[in-house]
Amino acid sequence: MSDYVIIVAGGKGLRMGTDIPKQFLPIGGKPVLMRTIERFREYSESLQIILVLPKTQQDYWKELCHQYSFPLPQQGGVGGGSGAPYLLADGGETRFHSVQHGLALIPDDAEGVVGVHDGVRPFPSIEVIHRCYETARTAKAVIPVIPVVETLRRITQKEPSLLCHSETVPRGDYRLVQTPQTFDIQLLKAANRQPYRDFFTDDASVVEAYGQRVSMVEGNRENIKITTPFDLSIAEAILTHHP
Repeated sequence: MSDYVIIVAGGKGLRMGTDIPKQFLPIGGKPVLMRTIERFREYSESLQIILVLPKTQQDYWKELCHQYSFPLPQQGGVGGGSGAPYLLADGGETRFHSVQHGLALIPDDAEGVVGVHDGVRPFPSIEVIHRCYETARTAKAVIPVIPVVETLRRITQKEPSLLCHSETVPRGDYRLVQTPQTFDIQLLKAANRQPYRDFFTDDASVVEAYGQRVSMVEGNRENIKITTPFDLSIAEAILTHHP
């Protein structure tokens, strides 16, 4: 039995206002994506890592690897071990297709748990990663979540302005979803053979459409998704307090 993680990094940096994709921007002197990979290697040296990047970004990633003395991706079988190489898969048209490309590098008869993680979430705690993987061994499909702490309103009638009809909803009924989302390998492979649908916004929505109930475990609030310049500032602050 082997465990895997598919790290999906296909951002273009549009909301960052920069030509450099957000996963390559530095925080604490090191690219976001490298910190993400290191966090999973810290969780387990035997975890099999698959990085999914658009073809147009792969050469730049390899340049960064040379610049920061970071391991280059391995060609061929998936590797484990401390500081070991990882596989590189081509990004797809959507996240769904990118995950399909990553899953294709896992043997069809593999048994174990596979996680899918956003490349721009460098701060999942080791405890949360462990909780996701261990729970998925029996629950089959697991997502980390955190409570909603702000008041939520639901739009009841849309208008072309903020002066729309809305109502307060009970925030205790909702959770914010994070990654890694973890699944039985055979379950996720089977679910990803479905035709793509527009509501496949994450991997949990894919396995739910396949008929699998998704379980929730407690996430960690530092596990932010870095998409804007403000998020970069928050990430720097997190590193100051949690180096």
